[in-house]
Amino acid sequence: MTFEEFKEGVTKAGAKAPNLGKSLKLSLDEGTIFIDMTNDGGAVVTEDDKEADTVVTTDVDTLDQLRTGKLNPMMAMMGGKVKIKGDMGLAMKLQSLLS
Repeated sequence: MTFEEFKEGVTKAGAKAPNLGKSLKLSLDEGTIFIDMTNDGGAVVTEDDKEADTVVTTDVDTLDQLRTGKLNPMMAMMGGKVKIKGDMGLAMKLQSLLS
């Protein structure tokens, strides 16, 4: 999966995301995806590199494996494939937000 394909999927999933009053930044090798979930009517997804409540650092392939359930989130963190800074509760909701 390419960065653009993944971003398109995040944008579609974001349209259904609830207003959590938080923001999430996916800092990927291929680029940045900023998900602003502070608005009613779905999340706003951009490539802005702004401050966020939670920052997830990884790559597109790892995120896709997490999204599809092929990779366990805890194993990804323990194996160093995913690094998280900020609100861990929001990070734990990432898989359901992207599905």
